[in-house]
Amino acid sequence: MNSETPLIDWPAPAKLNLFLHITSRRDDGFHNLQTVFQFLDVTDSLRFSVREDGEIRRTYDFPGVSEEADLILRAAHLLQEHSGVSLGVDIELEKKLPLGGGLGGGSSDAATTLVALNALWKIGLSLTALAQLGLQLGADVPVFVQGQAAWAEGVGEALTPVKLPQAWFVVLIPPINVSTARIFADPQLRRDCPAITIRDFLAGVVVHNVCELPVRAQYPEVDAALTALGAYAPARMTGTGACVFAAFESESAARAAYAALSAHWQGFVAQGMNQSPLAQSLNSLARLT
Repeated sequence: MNSETPLIDWPAPAKLNLFLHITSRRDDGFHNLQTVFQFLDVTDSLRFSVREDGEIRRTYDFPGVSEEADLILRAAHLLQEHSGVSLGVDIELEKKLPLGGGLGGGSSDAATTLVALNALWKIGLSLTALAQLGLQLGADVPVFVQGQAAWAEGVGEALTPVKLPQAWFVVLIPPINVSTARIFADPQLRRDCPAITIRDFLAGVVVHNVCELPVRAQYPEVDAALTALGAYAPARMTGTGACVFAAFESESAARAAYAALSAHWQGFVAQGMNQSPLAQSLNSLARLT
């Protein structure tokens, strides 16, 4: 291990899909989407200690996730192989975001790993190059690498930065994991939404999450969460679930709603962010160097 390498906490933020439309099914079996990503100020935290021997090791417990399936390790190995760097790393993780909740925790952890190791291993790839590399790990990884709230199309990788109101959100976490594959195989899932434009969205055209209908039918816990939160503000599911959210005009209003809900629901209050905590950390690091 390189004892001179500082152990810096790197944030891996949550995201919300403010809506999710499917416009068509692709020939490769994937779907063409339209969505908007906005970040939250709630994050996982990763810490990296550079090694001289080339080994990549995790020093955290991740119940139910093998090393082969761990997106953090996969991201580190991918960057190491792509760059040819001879260094390795020990990785610590403080996990706060739920697995399989639609908040992007796994993809965000992978993106933070790419961004952090690109800096700590002094590889020098651009964010655009890192985002392209991250697409091999998952369609949501590029938006976390770029760190800007974005309109997304394609499978979610074609990104256009957008400026959005940075509302306060209540997020509820139903006590289940939703199978994305199961939802995308559901015949109730709508796959022919008319395409809209960024201007349509910003002008307030009605949007929704097409995954909500099949998820509510298959997972009563999500249906109950949407109903409970919907009593305080219009509620929506993020991604393919299971987490649901509602926007509020002020922190106090959001916290008052969550206080009433927290006796029965796990969740949190967070502010929407157009520049992610990871991007802010990267900018701070650049100013220091």
